Amino acid sequence: MGMQDFLLKQAMKWKLKGMPAAQQEQIMALVQKNPDLFKKIGEEVDRRVKKGGEPQMKATMEVMKKYRQELQALQQSL
Repeated sequence: MGMQDFLLKQAMKWKLKGMPAAQQEQIMALVQKNPDLFKKIGEEVDRRVKKGGEPQMKATMEVMKKYRQELQALQQSL
């Protein structure tokens, strides 16, 4: 495991700390499988929140809808 993977895992644990352990593991596995997709999603959410003034939850839901097919395919490949 490289340093970047370790830091990503630690950041994910911190962000997901209130979530059940099984869900945390599933999300971490998805992110590790395709980190570029989640980076793209995160950047788009940030852009919508900062420049568009959308609430974070709304922006996240809209972006996740946009990438629904990619996320479903990723989940099925686990």
